Amino acid sequence: MSPLPRRLLAEFLGTGLLVAVVVGSGIMAQDLAPGQVGLQLLANSTATVFGLAVLILTLGPVSGAHFNPVVSAADWWQGRQSGNGLSARELGCYVLVQVPGAIGGSLLANAMFAKPVLAWSATVRSGTALWLGEVVATAGLILVIFALTRSGRTAAAPMAVAAYIGAAYWFTSSTSFANPAVTIGRAFSDTFAGIAPASVTGFVLAQMVGGVIGFLLVQGLFGRPGGEVPEPVTGGR
Repeated sequence: MSPLPRRLLAEFLGTGLLVAVVVGSGIMAQDLAPGQVGLQLLANSTATVFGLAVLILTLGPVSGAHFNPVVSAADWWQGRQSGNGLSARELGCYVLVQVPGAIGGSLLANAMFAKPVLAWSATVRSGTALWLGEVVATAGLILVIFALTRSGRTAAAPMAVAAYIGAAYWFTSSTSFANPAVTIGRAFSDTFAGIAPASVTGFVLAQMVGGVIGFLLVQGLFGRPGGEVPEPVTGGR
């Protein structure tokens, strides 16, 4: 396992670049296909799939490529049972770099496209249907990641996780944020991929519920982990 400072750098950089991909591709799609929301979402989701897969492949060997507080929390939870996971201190450190990394990625995307560097999103995303979409998206993400880990197929994680996120863009009502850090970061861009600050709390709470459900599903399918369970190499939008 890499030293903690290197892992934290990887998590900061990876989460920031992930949000830059999501927000930047959203801005590009909005500029190139004004008024065509379906085409904008297609471009945004396609860029996110490729960007996420590359980031997991690149940074996974350093930090596990969590890029997501829910994934990090699930790794900590699994570690309490297997003795092989993040400690409470490491979990706190991961979250403390993931959130500012996500904000930095949003500001970077705004700057690249000559948008106001700091602009709160005005896109309201609220309501029971959208929150349910986030529960489903996050539960599925945790299930994919930890099912691969528990079955010894972590090499497939970059493609599988990216493919799941790409699909969840389209089959969930919320377009699958599934990541509290990314949700917070996207509030800092008043563009296609943004979310109004007032909508962030509802999304984050739904993601936390989804994370618990996803991990309980993993436990139901695979049982309690033993000491041989490896660290997850993964990632989350």
